[in-house]
Amino acid sequence: MRTQPAPMTRRAWLRGLGALAAGTAGWVAGAPAQAHGELGPLTPPQPLPDLVLTLHDGRRVALAPLLRGRVTALQLMFTGCSSVCPLQGALFAQTQAQLSTSTPPLPWQLLSVSIDPLGDDARALAAWRQRHGAGARWLAGVPALAEADLLLDRLRGRSSRGPDRHTSQVFVIDAAGRLAFRTAELADPAAIVTALRGVAGVSRRSA
Repeated sequence: MRTQPAPMTRRAWLRGLGALAAGTAGWVAGAPAQAHGELGPLTPPQPLPDLVLTLHDGRRVALAPLLRGRVTALQLMFTGCSSVCPLQGALFAQTQAQLSTSTPPLPWQLLSVSIDPLGDDARALAAWRQRHGAGARWLAGVPALAEADLLLDRLRGRSSRGPDRHTSQVFVIDAAGRLAFRTAELADPAAIVTALRGVAGVSRRSA
C-alpha cells in the first residue's frame, strides 16, 4: 500500500515556493533567467482591481467572480506580439496538458489577459486561443484601456525591456481572487502546476 505524504505546512510551502520562484526561469533555451519585480509568494495575498474583461467568446465578465472558487494562472500578452507571447502561449499549452492529467484533481483555470485593448477584441483572442490549442478551462480576455493600466500596476507586470512592454511572469491567483504568487519569467510548466497546487492548498486551509 502506498504511504500518503504528510501534509505540507504553510511555512514549508512558502519556503519551498520562494526557492522555486528563484529557479524556474528559462524553460526555453536562452530564455532570460531574471524576473522583473517581485518573485514568489505574497504574504498576505493582495486583492486585484475591480475591472471587467471582454472574453474570447464576447461575454463581458467582472474579474472577481471569474476568479472566485478556483486557482488561476494569469499571464499578460497581446495577439500582435511576435517575440515573447508565442512562447507564453506554448508555455500555457504545456501547463494545460499537465493540469489535465494531474492527480489529485485541482480546481484550476488559465487566463491570458491582453494588455492591448485598442488592438485586441473577442475575435482576435478567440483566434489566439485556437492557435495555441486552448481548452474550456483556458480563457482569454481584454480589459478597457484605463483598467489595463490598473491591472498592470497591481501585478507589477510592466517591463521596459523589449517591444512587448510586459513581463513573461505567471501570476497565480487564489480561490478568493487575490494575487498569491509571482513566478520567474518564462517559468517551467511543472513549476506553474506546483505553484497552483501550493496556492490551492493554502487557500483551502486558510478559508
